[in-house]
Amino acid sequence: MSRIGKATITVPAGVDVTVAAGRITVKGPKGELARVIPGNIIISQEGDTLTCERPNDENKTKAMHGLTRSLVNNMVIGVTEGFTKELQIVGVGYRAEAQGKDIRLSLGFSHTVDVKAPEGITFDIPAQTQVIVKGIDKEVVGQVAANIRSIRKPEPYKGKGVRYLGERVVRKAGKAGKK
Repeated sequence: MSRIGKATITVPAGVDVTVAAGRITVKGPKGELARVIPGNIIISQEGDTLTCERPNDENKTKAMHGLTRSLVNNMVIGVTEGFTKELQIVGVGYRAEAQGKDIRLSLGFSHTVDVKAPEGITFDIPAQTQVIVKGIDKEVVGQVAANIRSIRKPEPYKGKGVRYLGERVVRKAGKAGKK
């Protein structure tokens, strides 16, 4: 059996979980998330714990068991604490600035790049070279951060571009390292 799938999910106080007709809804202090339960995984609630069970040992059901448990756990964490991804902008003249809910990036192009905040996502810019993406849905937060990073990925020669905070960029020597 899946080790991740067997683990129970503790539902904190103030979080309401509803499981009905192959759909799960989680309401908490930060908002509400809903998801269709993949496959034929059974989610049962006993008091303040949730358990995910699979009815058979088919390969597809086995694959969905741990995934479903992780997705539901991320929903519970999202509505209580929320998720963040921090991006760092490296390069001379590269910067980010707030434009209401959206951000405007200057990344060495001949034009600025405007990034619109999807519903449920907020941007925080503590410094010109730092962007924090916040939200309750882990998938959306990660996708928005990846989309911002893909505008100007870190290049290997000078390391300029947008990177995740703490990301290690492998540098190349360039022409001088040929000797």
